[in-house]
Amino acid sequence: MILRRVIEHFRKQEWTAIAIDFLIVVLGVFVGLQASNWNAARATDDKSAEFTERLRADMKEEYWLYQYLTAYYDEVLANADRAVAALDGGAALPDEALLVSAYRATQYKVRTRRRATYEELTSTGEIGLIRDRTMRDTAMSLYTTNLFDRITTQGLQSSYREAFRMAVPNTVQRALRAHCGDRRVERGDFTNIVQSLDYPCDTGLDNAAIASAAAALRADNGLVAKLRLRVADLETQIVDLKDNNRDIVDGLRAISGNVQ
Repeated sequence: MILRRVIEHFRKQEWTAIAIDFLIVVLGVFVGLQASNWNAARATDDKSAEFTERLRADMKEEYWLYQYLTAYYDEVLANADRAVAALDGGAALPDEALLVSAYRATQYKVRTRRRATYEELTSTGEIGLIRDRTMRDTAMSLYTTNLFDRITTQGLQSSYREAFRMAVPNTVQRALRAHCGDRRVERGDFTNIVQSLDYPCDTGLDNAAIASAAAALRADNGLVAKLRLRVADLETQIVDLKDNNRDIVDGLRAISGNVQ
């Protein structure tokens, strides 16, 4: 319709009308483009907000996991220190207490990570949707570090863990696991991460079984050296968790609203 009007105005040499029609066309195109841009920007903002909240929820859980693992390995180390002191002759420890500490020194954790949102953002090249720089940088540092995998692997492949498992009868190991093993801690529960492993316990074993298993540990000449290595590895892991990755810890704390 506009085109027919313009042609008619040209025939009649109505230049003012032609200019008005041209202005109407330009304004129509401009308004159309602006509306399209506004809609695209709103869709991007909505998508950004959705991914930001999803990532925030993931990282709040990651912060809890970080705090849980730090507390857990502190307790593993405390038990390893007690066991090595007893086996090395530096401190007296009753047989049952020795078994418990020696067992707990073998422990490690495997925890499922919350990384689906981050992987979706990076696989699609949309990490820029996270406009909060602290959140984006913390997520990139957190999800690209191999710290957690390394800690798990070192625990699983520990020569001390292998030696303990070989030296102590399976019946004793089952009793230790049942009565003195890891306490279940619900995700997000900050209160019960303390003493999830290092708590008073009774193995339920008779005196003969306890004495025999403790004697087997004391008689293993190579056990103390392997336990010393376990202590050194644990200390390195804890330094990595607490100090060498301080930027990750601080970022997670800020994102989580300074919980704990």
